[in-house]
Amino acid sequence: MNAAIATSQLSRSFGPLQAVQNVDLTVHEGEMFGIVGPDGAGKTTLIRLLCGILAPTSGTAQVLGKDILKDSDAVKREIGYLSQRFSLYGDLTIDENIEFFAEINGVYDFKPRREELLAFTRLTPFRTRLAERLSGGMKQKLALACTLIHTPRMIFLDEPTTGVDPVSRRDFWKILQSLLGQGITIVMSTPYLDEAERCTRVALMNKGGLMRVATPAELKSSMTGTVVEIACDRVRDAFRILKEQRPALEVQAFGDRINVVLRNATIELPDVEQLLAGAGIVTASRRTIAPSLENVFISLLTHTEGAV
Repeated sequence: MNAAIATSQLSRSFGPLQAVQNVDLTVHEGEMFGIVGPDGAGKTTLIRLLCGILAPTSGTAQVLGKDILKDSDAVKREIGYLSQRFSLYGDLTIDENIEFFAEINGVYDFKPRREELLAFTRLTPFRTRLAERLSGGMKQKLALACTLIHTPRMIFLDEPTTGVDPVSRRDFWKILQSLLGQGITIVMSTPYLDEAERCTRVALMNKGGLMRVATPAELKSSMTGTVVEIACDRVRDAFRILKEQRPALEVQAFGDRINVVLRNATIELPDVEQLLAGAGIVTASRRTIAPSLENVFISLLTHTEGAV
């Protein structure tokens, strides 16, 4: 399997801030590769380095077999980049926006490709509509069409579905799956761990470094302990009490429930239930669940920060 991306000790600093630290990463051709991490983890900086928009402070990177410093122009011709703030022109129609991005990418016989992309993104009926009058989901589809107009071999998507409604997110993912079928390599960052589940492999990133890179299944199977989901009232109080009374216990809060990671559920679970009952917290249900990527990521963050 050929490497679409290969980095060695890739780093980028902004003054004293180490935004990306010593990243060693390989992404294979034809993958949908996800980069997951909290705000400030370095996801956007890493993508901009790989696109040749930023120069590394140290380290090296090759994209599609080309050095991002020595061959940055050649790299840019073969990739597409959809940033968090992709700039569509509100006073231009869908057709005119695609035409504009075709011309700045040096694609002058763009009309057949435009027809193909409009059909692909299901925007053909709206082609004369001004971009400023599009919904959030339609804007993202148009931005993707503009990104694909020059037929790149690889695309980088920086949190492409943030702020998009669930139905549009689902449509966007169908489009991405179709692109994979065409052999395009996709590298995307996302704050949504349910989206990361759909990726071939995932890089969990925090404080500029990669904590782990693996398939979603491998990440979930690597988590030690049993995850018990407890639905209860006063979730915040339950979380605080367990953290205070059992500081060694790993507790994660999710909406109206808490997840407790137990080494020995038979011994530890009765103690947890007794603590909650003693504080007057009513438990509606409890069940053992398979670890999610969210469980794994929070667990890794907890252990990493606890080791500092």
